[in-house]
Amino acid sequence: TTLVPVIKRLRSRFAIERICVVSDRGMISAETMAYLEEEKISYILGARMRRSKEVKEEVLSRAGRYREVHPEGVSAKDPSPLKVKEVIVDGNRYIVCLNEKQARKDAADRQAIIDSLVEKLKSNPKSLVGNKGYRKYLKLNRDTVAVNQEKIEEEARYDGKWVLKTNTTLTAEQTALKYKELWQVEQVFRDMKSVLDTRPIFHKVDETIRGHVFCSFLALVIRKELDRRLTKAGHCFEWADIKQDLKALQEITIEDRGKTLAIRSECLGTCGKIFQAVGVAI
Repeated sequence: TTLVPVIKRLRSRFAIERICVVSDRGMISAETMAYLEEEKISYILGARMRRSKEVKEEVLSRAGRYREVHPEGVSAKDPSPLKVKEVIVDGNRYIVCLNEKQARKDAADRQAIIDSLVEKLKSNPKSLVGNKGYRKYLKLNRDTVAVNQEKIEEEARYDGKWVLKTNTTLTAEQTALKYKELWQVEQVFRDMKSVLDTRPIFHKVDETIRGHVFCSFLALVIRKELDRRLTKAGHCFEWADIKQDLKALQEITIEDRGKTLAIRSECLGTCGKIFQAVGVAI
């Protein structure tokens, strides 16, 4: 519920003088905020849009034009669309982020629930009260159950949006992209436990356990370096596509009549640009 103990341990153990905290919405607490402000620590924190009165009533209500960071792409390999807007409320700096593609999906998902709700209200309205998916869109009176239009309009305000609170000097665009890197870090930890098979560890000797974890971490370092080189070359590929395309690239050795030939499969998808970015000839 609070990041304070974690930050204190990091600063004391590694003698960190400057630190920027990037955290998701679940880790913000009054204690954390007070500590960060008191210690003048830079932060980018995900705001709880529905629970924060300031965000709900002030930040999301402010007019202003969004600035485009990534346009909506035409293929699945294009980066997710992103627009940002900066809002200042009582000295607090907020960045409202919008993914219009996700907003359309959120609206469509909600409309599907409402359409189903309307149909069920015609037959057995009382059976809907205990259904969590429907309950928040219901208005319960003494003798009637109806669709809560006000709740629908309220939920529509959050479609495709997330809100960040920050005290950094980064631009709104930089702040949003830095926060998105948090998602990549979380994916890395998932990869360590699944894709890289860090867990479970069946070794019984300390040296082999350390070697296992070192190899997993080395793989992550290599992945980060690949991401850096691809970005430098102007590419933005999804990691799943990179793995799939590289795995499909195969080389075999053929011996025929005293001659040895090395041949490879066709270079498809992102492969060519990846090899070019890292300076390796196919």
